[in-house]
Amino acid sequence: MTIRKIAKRLQLSMLLVVSFAVLAASHSAKADEPTASGIWEKKTEAGRPVVWVLILERGGTYEGVIAKRFLKSGDDAGAVCTKCMDDRRNEPLLGLTFIRGMKRNGLKYEGGDILDPRDGKIYSANMAVNPDGQTLTLRGYMGISILGHDEVWNRLPDSVVDILDASILAKYLPGAIPATSVASPAKSKYNDRVR
Repeated sequence: MTIRKIAKRLQLSMLLVVSFAVLAASHSAKADEPTASGIWEKKTEAGRPVVWVLILERGGTYEGVIAKRFLKSGDDAGAVCTKCMDDRRNEPLLGLTFIRGMKRNGLKYEGGDILDPRDGKIYSANMAVNPDGQTLTLRGYMGISILGHDEVWNRLPDSVVDILDASILAKYLPGAIPATSVASPAKSKYNDRVR
């Protein structure tokens, strides 16, 4: 074998080693990226909480569920989605899956849709988690993304799961049901809010 052939083989071997190292590093970086899974709080512009959203992965796609509602005077705690036009028609708002079909691509989630239960309209949607994992930007739109609207939600600590309604826990997080099934009033600063 000539020196030239040995040099070519060595060069090819080094290229393969470097390629595998880069691939392993990028895979490790993606594994360390935060995910949208968790509980997020949507607030009004004045800072009043509106809703908590539980985002979870099911069968390779992500969905969002109304996990806690913060009612204003005159709101119905048992309200249902009367204006929904699909399988969610007349489903209770608490526990309603209103984000569907989000496919993860790193910190971005695309290809899904979001239901506005106030009018029953379904919009295309995408969302992105900030690199620190503490905020999520959801964009709903009709047609093209540029014609949409952004909402920024804040991640809540995992401990708030203890004060979610037992029906939400049983349906979406059965492994998180506390032994007593009822949250202790002293567990969290969020307990004083209406569901």
